[in-house]
Amino acid sequence: METLIDLPPPATRMVLAPPEAKQGWLKLSPINRRRLDNFKANKRGWWSLWLFLALFVLSLFAELIANDRPLIVRYKGEWLFPVAVNYPEEKFGGFYANTDYRDPTIAKEIDANGFALWPLIRYSYNTNNRDTPTPLPAPPTWLLKDEQCRPIAERSGGMTCRDIEWNWLGTDDQGRDVVARLIYGFRISILFGLILATISSVIGIAAGAIQGYFGGWTDLIFQRVIEIWTAIPALYLLIIVAAIITPSFFVLLGILLLFSWVALVGVVRAEFLRARNFEYVRAARALGLSNRKIMVKHLLPNAMVATLTFLPFILNGSITTLTSLDFLGFGLPPGSPSLGELLAQGKANLQAPWLGLSGFLVIALMLSLLIFIGEAVRDAFDPRKTFA
Repeated sequence: METLIDLPPPATRMVLAPPEAKQGWLKLSPINRRRLDNFKANKRGWWSLWLFLALFVLSLFAELIANDRPLIVRYKGEWLFPVAVNYPEEKFGGFYANTDYRDPTIAKEIDANGFALWPLIRYSYNTNNRDTPTPLPAPPTWLLKDEQCRPIAERSGGMTCRDIEWNWLGTDDQGRDVVARLIYGFRISILFGLILATISSVIGIAAGAIQGYFGGWTDLIFQRVIEIWTAIPALYLLIIVAAIITPSFFVLLGILLLFSWVALVGVVRAEFLRARNFEYVRAARALGLSNRKIMVKHLLPNAMVATLTFLPFILNGSITTLTSLDFLGFGLPPGSPSLGELLAQGKANLQAPWLGLSGFLVIALMLSLLIFIGEAVRDAFDPRKTFA
């Protein structure tokens, strides 16, 4: 006897659609995949991102590219790594606590008992080159004539400019190699900007979320505090601090952090004010979710769209702030590899245009790449393109 099973009419059957598969090795959701495709569609921003990442990664290994210490030394059958370990000069027959590997006596001792593998540029950011063919600041070596280089080249048995150590972009007024200072200065500018932008963004997002979600007196009090806080002149505060102590990397970071966190407060606050009364937020409250979970899991992802669009420009502003302070003399300690300090030297030595032009071109390239990346991020999160 067959058993008949009554099925609901087709109009009332529930059809479960299969979940959309996440594509690619990144396992992105369909909407994030469209955002990535929109970002790639902006060719200028896409290639700017890769160029910026390549330059930043290279600068992280600055000690392996520009250094006044050899990378590897083979001396009397022993392998040494001066780039990572500070060997005393006693190891090479000297007397000082630190070894100057550029000293001709030390160089001859190493050559007689082994060899040394040097980086591409034999100068660090603070190496003073006193054997320049011309008075300081010395022009790029490729601009010099053999007659100018001969007195220095004869010390090592040479005759032309090819027989001396080159300064590809010249030296500053203290004999320090410009290329080495550009590499180290690029790294410290990016790291400073990334740390400042990241920490200030976290604080600004948290403050804006609290304001926008709770509203009322919380929003009113926060807004008045922010208005008073932003009225404090940050530059005057830096001048006062610089008169008392020498600003270090972290002191300068802390002072700028006190004022830079307000950049994202208005954007995040507006997003939370707009979305806090949406139906899905009311449903989450009705289900008993805590305010923290609603803010983090439901409201923050929507607010991050506008936040991520602003982040490249905030990073750009952080780098510009450090460069401006270094140019004015209120930034990093004297002697630090700084692009702003190189611009200041270019202003003080107008007869040496390679100083100002080198610093300007590096800063212009760095900020332009960040602007192009920011434009591509804006296109990626544009709702008209994402949901088209």
